Amino acid sequence: MSVLVAISQVENGSQHSTKPELLSEIKDNRRKWFMSLDLSTDNATRVVTSYDRSDYCVYREVSLAKDRGLGMYIPVSEPSDALITRDKGHILFLPVADCMAATLYDPITETLMLSHLGRHSLEQDGAYKSVKHLVDNYEVDAKNLQIWLSPAPSKETYPIYALSGVGMKEAAMSQLTRAGVGASQITDSPYDTATDDRYYSHSAFRRGEKPTDGRYAMLAVLG
Repeated sequence: MSVLVAISQVENGSQHSTKPELLSEIKDNRRKWFMSLDLSTDNATRVVTSYDRSDYCVYREVSLAKDRGLGMYIPVSEPSDALITRDKGHILFLPVADCMAATLYDPITETLMLSHLGRHSLEQDGAYKSVKHLVDNYEVDAKNLQIWLSPAPSKETYPIYALSGVGMKEAAMSQLTRAGVGASQITDSPYDTATDDRYYSHSAFRRGEKPTDGRYAMLAVLG
């Protein structure tokens, strides 16, 4: 079994919004981006996060049979910070504003995880805990994991002060290697979303440095 990982850009349109009046546009943007990858939003489940809680390392297993459409056009009652599936064709989908998305894939157990690694999660060791959750619950060996990191703001534009001012990438890399993942197992997208015009950045928009607000997204699917 193989895995497809994709990251949207501004040209694909915003992939999420909290504004009800933009819902139709968002759904259309998602549908078009998925179609460009020969995928259907009908087979997707979205990682739905919330900042109205204290634990930002909540992980949930989902299946294509019972969870397709959740977060896409079916409301989610309980937020989580990562979704896990072993179902072929089940698309995991995560829009982000200024956070980082990470896909973790174990080709041995054919386990796929899409994890939201924002400031709140990383301050709670979220990258390390994502790996540990797979190791502890899915018979995964960290040495077999393949990991893809999305673009993210650099430490110059979005420092994590609670972690001595490092950026999201530095924090994630440190936590992943501490969890037993080798650097050669990690595919990093090195672009700074705050300065690269191909990606949305909510913080840069609020500072007047980008003309439009929006969310880019990472998706992952077992094929």
